[in-house]
Formats: sequence, structure tokens, C-alpha cells
Amino acid sequence: MNKIKYTKKIVLLGLTALVGLSSCQVVNQYKSPELDTENLYREMPSTDTTTIANIPWREYFSDPYLVALIEEGIENNYNLQIAYSRIQQAEANLSIAKTAYFPDVALVGQVNQSRYSNGERGKDVLGYPSTNYTLGVSASWELDIWGKLNRQSKAKYAQFLNSHAYKNLIQTSLIANIATSYYSLMALDEKLAITVESIKLMQENVETMEDLKNAGLQNGAAVEQSKSLLYSTQASVPDLESQIRQMENSICTMLGRKPGQIERQNINEQQYPNQLEYGIPMQALAKRPDVQQAELAFRSAFELTNAAQASFYPSITLSSGTIGYATANTLSNFFKPENIFASIIGGLTQPLFAKKQLTGNLKIAKAQQQEALLTFEQTILEAGQEVTDIFYSFESSLKKNETRQKQIDACKNSVSFTHELLKAGVANYTEVLNAEQNLLSAQLSQVNDRLEQLQYTINLYKALGGGTQ
Repeated sequence: MNKIKYTKKIVLLGLTALVGLSSCQVVNQYKSPELDTENLYREMPSTDTTTIANIPWREYFSDPYLVALIEEGIENNYNLQIAYSRIQQAEANLSIAKTAYFPDVALVGQVNQSRYSNGERGKDVLGYPSTNYTLGVSASWELDIWGKLNRQSKAKYAQFLNSHAYKNLIQTSLIANIATSYYSLMALDEKLAITVESIKLMQENVETMEDLKNAGLQNGAAVEQSKSLLYSTQASVPDLESQIRQMENSICTMLGRKPGQIERQNINEQQYPNQLEYGIPMQALAKRPDVQQAELAFRSAFELTNAAQASFYPSITLSSGTIGYATANTLSNFFKPENIFASIIGGLTQPLFAKKQLTGNLKIAKAQQQEALLTFEQTILEAGQEVTDIFYSFESSLKKNETRQKQIDACKNSVSFTHELLKAGVANYTEVLNAEQNLLSAQLSQVNDRLEQLQYTINLYKALGGGTQ
């Protein structure tokens, strides 16, 4: 009994000593890279921390139909579901990495039978059996003295966070694509409505031309030219209707549903803020999923570089530690205290002839870390450019609104005046046709302006990392 207790003490003391050594890790904690983001937004003051990216998407988009579509897309979109599956894969990899901290424990049972001869030729050959029975718990464990396993686990954790950032990237892109397609669908509706109204006006003009011809005030060319413009405009209607159906189908695919009709409002009912807050560059851009992914890739490379460095140091392992029961020749009274046994086999391995391989691995890890850092810096720079371009494009587009409305008013007056002058025999029929064409073109351009500005508000919201909450 005393011998058994003594053996247990040796095992426990050995394990305690090895665990104590595991605290001797190389300390090199991760810190986010410091980047120069001053003037990242060209000529745009950035002292206000307010940013539209902090607005939840359910509040940023006020159209109830659009909100319902986005909710359905987040629930059913296939790309987003794939992103969730990647999170599950990364979570499983992280769990596997964490198990390296703990020993591998297994239940071991063994029966070993041997036969011997008595040593004399021809007598009782293999006639003497010997059987040993063993049952116990076996453990193996690599101690993380230098932090190699810890660094590998941290790298897996960064990859796990990266999978979440990827999911957010898919979600922000999905929200932006649904909103853009929704607004584009309403713009097509408006273009179709404007075209139908123009057709009515052109039909009246054709009738007027025919009346004037019958009265001897116009020739056949005027009538045919009027019909030509009418037919050309009518031919654009099927194209618009086809585009509307295709846009509805495209939205349905993003929602994960079969092709069908999309409920919607009128584009003229849509509101967008005249002032778009963009915030301080680094704080605002840090919400972008692609920026988060770039930093997490650098963080993972940083941890793997430290793991490669730790590989140069010796590794200490508990290659075999077993405690259980053992007896010979009989199973009776197998679980008696005198049959208890315990053993531990430890090992220390110091790389000698693998140094070139370890050095090569370290060089590769450092190069990958540098690559990840440069990619992170480039991502920040491109994000700043994207925000700047969108903001200035939105401001420029807003400046067109007043001028565009003046153009439409002038075109309407031109159509009205030329019709009156035509009836009075003063204006030429080509002037009427040109006025009608210019009015239709200006009205369609106004719809494009409206759609363009709505798209810029979506793009800026996405560019700042909005849509993750």
C-alpha cells in the first residue's frame, strides 16, 4: 500500500512540475497596427465621430416594403447561409485547437498471453502459458511551455472572428444589393409610367398632324414623322416591362424565393438624408467587414509567426501516463488495491537537424505576416478612397436637381408653345417632335438622378460598414 501511495506522489509531483513549466511562455502580445489615416477623406473634415454606419438598417431604410424584403433576404439568402456554415466550420477548428491544451485521455484494456517451453528438447513445447490482464486510464500531453500551442489557438481564434466578419460582409452586401435592386425596380416603374404618358401625348400629336394635313396645313411627311416617333416610343414599352420582370426575379433570387411579384412603393416617396455623416476615418472604417477581415488576417499571421518562433525551443511531452489495475494469470480479485499500478513516461525533444526547415518556416511566416500587414494598409486606403468618391458623387448629383427641374419645366413649356404655334401655322412639325423628345429625355434623366442619389446613400452606408446590426 505504501508503495502505491509513493508511486502516486511521484506521478502527481511530475505532472505539477511540468504544468509549472508551461507558464514560461515567450511574451509578445498582439496590438493593432498603427496606421496614418490623417486626410484619408480628401478635403472632408473628420472631427465628428457620428457616422450613418451606426444606424441600424431597420431605421436607415424607412420603406416598410424594403425592410420586409431585407428581413426575408437575411433569413433565406443562400450566400448568407453559406457564410453561417463557414462560421460553424471555423468554430469547430477553434475547438480542435483548444483541445491541444488538454491531455488526450483514453481507456486502455489489454490481455497479453505468452507460452513458454520448459527448455528441454521435445518436452512440453509451449506448454507453459502466462497471461497478464491490464485495465486503466492512459494520457498523453504536450506541455505548452513556450506558447506554441497557445499561439496556434489564437491564430484559429482570429480565423474564427474572420468568419464572422465574412458573414457581416455578405450581409452588408446583401442589404445593399436588395435596396439597390428595389430602388432600380421603382425607377423602372417610373420610367414606364412616364413613357406611357408621353405616348398619350404623341398620339394626340399624330391626330393633330392628321387634322392639319386634311385641312391642307401640313404634309404627309409631318404625319409620318409623328407616327415614327410614336412607334419608336411604344417599342420601348416591352423592353421596360421585361426589365421590370427581370428585376423582380433578381430580387426574388436574393431572397431565396421563386420568381414572382415584388410589392413596392413609388420612387418619389423615397426619402434620403441631405447630410450624410461619415465620421472619423479609422473609427468609421473599422466597422467595415473587409477591413476587419484584413486586420484579422494580419492577426492570425502574427500569431503563427510567434508559433513558428516557439518551434525552435524544446518540447516537453508526457508521451505515456497510465494508472489502473494489472494482474497475472487470473481475473479473480482484479480490482484489489494491491493490483493498482501507475506509470509515467516524459520526454524532451530539442530540434537539431531540422533547424533549416524551422528557419524556413519562420521566414515564410514573417513574409506572410508582412503581406497581411500590407494588405490591411491597402484595404484602409481603398476604403478611404471609396468613401470619398461616393460622398463627392452624391454631393455633385444633388446639385443637378434644381437644374434638372428647370430643364423639365422648360421642355414642358416648349411642347405647349410649339403645339400652339403649329396649330397657328407658325412652327414646323420637327420643332414639335424635338420638343416632345427633349421632354421625355429630361423626365427619364430626372428619374435616373433620383435613382443615382438613392444608390449613393446605400453605397455610402455600406462603405462605412453599415448593415451589420
